[in-house]
Amino acid sequence: MAAVTIQCCAPIAREPLSETDAAELAVLLKAVADPVRLRLLSMIGSHAGGEACVCDLTDAFDLTAPTISHHLKVLRTAGLIDGDRRGTWVYYRIIPEVVNKLGAAFAPLTEPAPNLELTPV
Repeated sequence: MAAVTIQCCAPIAREPLSETDAAELAVLLKAVADPVRLRLLSMIGSHAGGEACVCDLTDAFDLTAPTISHHLKVLRTAGLIDGDRRGTWVYYRIIPEVVNKLGAAFAPLTEPAPNLELTPV
C-alpha cells in the first residue's frame, strides 16, 4: 500500500500564503474586523432558517439604519453574505464557502510541523 500524506497544520502555518491568497484573505478579515459587522455576520448565520431580514437586525444595535446598511454592504462586497429584496425588506444569508475560508486559514492551528507520512498497516 502507498503512504498517505496528512496535512498537520492550518494553511497559514503550513506554508507562506501566495500574494493572491493573502489579498483575498485580507479582504475577508478586514470585513469582519469591526465588532458590528462580526455581530451582524453571526446574527445572520445563526438566525432561524439561515437568513435574516434587515428588520430583525437593526433593533439589536444602537445605530441608525443607514449605518447598519453600510456594514451590511461591506459584508456583501467582501462576499461573506448575499441578500434578496422581498417587498420592502432585504433578507440576508451567509455564503458558507466564503465564511469557511476564514476558519480554514487558521484551524486547526498547531505548532508548525512538516507533512507526516503514515504507512497503512
